[in-house]
Parts: sequence; C-alpha cells; structure tokens
Amino acid sequence: MDLVERYVALWNETDASARRKAIELLWPEDGVHLLQPPREMRDRAAALGFADAVLAARGYATIEERVRRGHEDFLAPAGVTLRARGNTDRLGDTVKFNWELVDGSGQVRSTGLEILTLAADGRIAVDHQFFES
Repeated sequence: MDLVERYVALWNETDASARRKAIELLWPEDGVHLLQPPREMRDRAAALGFADAVLAARGYATIEERVRRGHEDFLAPAGVTLRARGNTDRLGDTVKFNWELVDGSGQVRSTGLEILTLAADGRIAVDHQFFES
C-alpha cells in the first residue's frame, strides 16, 4: 500500500524540507500522532496516578518535531531504519501494519504496530503507534 510505504519513508528521511512535505501529504493540518510511551514511562506515570499515559503530537509543526526527534535521537544514532513487515491490512478507514527497526546487518532491533485512521481525503487523521519490543 502506497500510504504505508510513504509513511515508513518519512521516518527514514534525513532532509528537513522533504520531511515537512511528506508530513503535509500524509496528514491533514489537524492530524494527530499518538504514541504509547515505553514501559518505563508508563510505569512512572502510573506511580503518579495516571492510568493512561499517551504522548500526542497534533498538527504539522508538532508532528514534524516528533518525526525529526525520532529520527535524530533514536534511529540515526542507533544506525537503524524503519521498515514495514509486509502485513498491511485495511478495514474501512483503518489501516494497520507492523514495523521493525533494522540495523545495517539486517538484525531487527525493535518492533511495533501502527494503526492509522484515515480522513475522508485518504490522509492520516489519527496515527496510533505502539512499541512491541
């Protein structure tokens, strides 16, 4: 599915202007990216009385910052790239697929699940990102 290919390419993109253009093509201006925080963050939040810890990026500028930081702080330093696992499925306006972070030797370093709710124009209204390992 082209949407998934473009989504995955976004997280591997190193050029800031290309990243911004990709974001505008993938999400409407009021689009949302939701991230299930790592277990350690969820445990800390629960200890403070927050049952549901969710990180949210809303709108182009915030999504752009989230993608930039994800690439510069996690992917690039670890020498990994994001790739889809080839199990994309769609039901109505919902698309789901698993992804993995892979190093230069092809070893999988982390895996996750993406659930995308699409807007009427086919762009991502809400992006739910879950880390599995």
